[in-house]
Amino acid sequence: MIGYIRLELLRVVRDLTFVLFGIAMPVVMYLIFTNLGLAPGDEREVALYLMVSMAAYGGMGAAFNNGTGLGEDKALGWLRQLRLTPLRPVTVIAGKTVTGMAVVVPAIVAILLAGTLINGVSLSPGRWAAVICLLWAGTVPFTLFGLGNGYRLTGQAAGIANFAAGMALAVVGGLWLPTDRFPGWLKAISDWTPARAYADLARDVAFGQAPTARAALILLGWLAVFGLYAMYGYRRAGERS
Repeated sequence: MIGYIRLELLRVVRDLTFVLFGIAMPVVMYLIFTNLGLAPGDEREVALYLMVSMAAYGGMGAAFNNGTGLGEDKALGWLRQLRLTPLRPVTVIAGKTVTGMAVVVPAIVAILLAGTLINGVSLSPGRWAAVICLLWAGTVPFTLFGLGNGYRLTGQAAGIANFAAGMALAVVGGLWLPTDRFPGWLKAISDWTPARAYADLARDVAFGQAPTARAALILLGWLAVFGLYAMYGYRRAGERS
């Protein structure tokens, strides 16, 4: 299991696309958005609000990217080889999920550092720790969603699907614009999206409030759905390999 996770990590960090789009792009977007003043409040509140939002977006994007290369793995016979090993499907998916949780760290940390060093965001040590933990742990559902797409689709199609899913969830989930600017029907949809729940948990803590049970339950519900989707995708990929 440890060897499998190490191998998967090496494969991801060597991907130039991950470095450019998973780390650099969210940082650039954060710096642009803070200058545009898209979030309500004073300058400090805007910097904090958008820092957490863009960190969530970066973590989400990195989580999705973890599953993009699975279509190529299928074509190369890698999944067929895995099925010949003693690793159970749950173990394989758990290994890829652990990989996803590792590769999201640079994307999240890069945004938080930009907020601190460039925009002067300041939080207590305890609040920093809570925000980081929530942003990190909350990426698991998106990792599983990306894995499901990767197992079900070809390499190119998985890349497009994961990119589109990440963008759509970010926009509808209010990571780019506050949801109070949405029309009523879109805000109603946003309230039930995993991206909205994910960001809200960390944003509440960042602003000194307790995370809501509703957001936690919504994210856990999507975790179960995407977990089943990833398992289904892996089994289907094995049948076709």
